[in-house]
Parts: sequence; C-alpha cells; structure tokens
Amino acid sequence: ESRHPLYFLTVSAVLYPWPLTIWPVQTKSTVHFRKWQSWVPTLQPIERDFRNAGVADHMLKHERASFVMQRLEQLYPNTPVPLNHNNIFELLVAVLLSAQCTDERVNQVTPALFVLADNATEMQHVPQEVIYKIVRPCGLAPQKSKAISTLSTILVEQYGGDVPKNLAALETLPGVGHKTASVVMSQGFGQPAFPVDTHIHRLAQRWGLTKGKNVVQTERDLKKAFPKDAWNKLHLQIIFYGREFCSARGCDGRVCEICTTCYPNRKTPFKARKP
Repeated sequence: ESRHPLYFLTVSAVLYPWPLTIWPVQTKSTVHFRKWQSWVPTLQPIERDFRNAGVADHMLKHERASFVMQRLEQLYPNTPVPLNHNNIFELLVAVLLSAQCTDERVNQVTPALFVLADNATEMQHVPQEVIYKIVRPCGLAPQKSKAISTLSTILVEQYGGDVPKNLAALETLPGVGHKTASVVMSQGFGQPAFPVDTHIHRLAQRWGLTKGKNVVQTERDLKKAFPKDAWNKLHLQIIFYGREFCSARGCDGRVCEICTTCYPNRKTPFKARKP
C-alpha cells in the first residue's frame, strides 16, 4: 500500500522529535508535533502570492509579441503612409528628407520640390542650389540636396530613371541607408521589410521584444518575433502608437497600456540602450 509523502515525515516527527527544533518557526507549544504544524502555514502566503502574480508577470517573449500585434491591430486597423507622395521616386526623396526631421515638416517642404521635378529625369536638371533652398527646413540641407541631385543622375544613367526594386541596389544610392531602402521596399513596392529607426528600437526594448544594442539587431529580433506578412503594417503601427502613447518623454516604460501589460510590476523607469 502506497503512503502519502508526508506520512513518513509525520511518523518521524512523532518518534524522533528532537530534529524539529532546527525548523525556523518556533511556537510556545511544548508538543513537538505542533512545531511541525506551525511551520507548514508559513508556506501558504508565498504560494498564494505566486499564484496571484498574474500571467503578464511571466509572459514569454512570444506572448508579448502576440499581445502587441493584437492590440496594435485593434488601435490602428488602417495604416496610411505618413509621407505624401504620388510615385516611388517622390517616396524615395521624401524618406531621404525625413532623416532627423518630422514627417509633418517633410510634407510641408516636398510639394514645392515636386512641382519642379517629380521624377529622376527632371530632377537631375534642377540645380543643387535650388534643391538646397527648398529642403533647408528639413535640416542637413547640404547633404540632402547633394544626395537628391546625385541619386537622380544615377537613376537615369543606371536604371533608366526608375527606382530599383532591390534593397541592395537602393542602399548603394547616395543618402540612402538601410532604413530608407527598407521603407521604400515596404511602402513603395509592398515587399516584406521591417524598417527600424531609433523610435521603434526604443519601443521594442520597452516591450521586451529585443535586447539589441543597435537597430540592426533589433530589426533581426522583430523579424523573428512577428510573421513576415505583418512586417510592413506593424512598422507603421508601432510608429503611430509611439507617437500617441509611448513617446520618449511621455512614457518611461511604466505609463502606456502596452508597457504596463507586458511589465505590470516594473518599478523603475526603463532605460533603453541607444543605438
């Protein structure tokens, strides 16, 4: 006949009570068996606290990713491209100008530029000084105006005036880095990409989706965390959510809904690693 595990411990306590004096909980009772009973209840509060800690306290990375994706879809079912454009060349130029500049400012500047030229063939003939004066409010005007003029010439000479539908080819253009090329591939050509800037990098760390020290590692982690067919939309959804609820100054990892759901017991401000 099998015995309950506590049976032997109880019998031992009755027959040989002296070892029980080492248990951390002592009572005034002179009956040694009562000492064993008085120690057992001390386990109960710890066990209750663990059970009541909540699922979110122990969310795994894939569970956090699933919640983030579901909540963002509820908040932003539609994701319009924030930069105004009428063709892929205009999108390329607008994304280039958006570096260290707000989308709102870019949308204020580009109409005057695209009136002069809305394609590479025409843009290559616009003097760089003219481009500079127009894009100056976007910042980094000397570099950006030169890049727009030079890449227009390259597009005409090497690609017949078209923007190449290839990430590697885009990255060879002046002023076009990996993030800019990824945005064009995603928003211009509809190809799966997950452009990561400093804002997405910050949110991904706050939500426990990456521990990357740079945007390259963060992009790699986000691509693993989410299905490929959701990358393009999630990129914009995260941007929209960050602007509205989880900005750099407006949330420190303990304020917005996603942060508090993923980490409800976070006590101190979260410090993201800067790329």
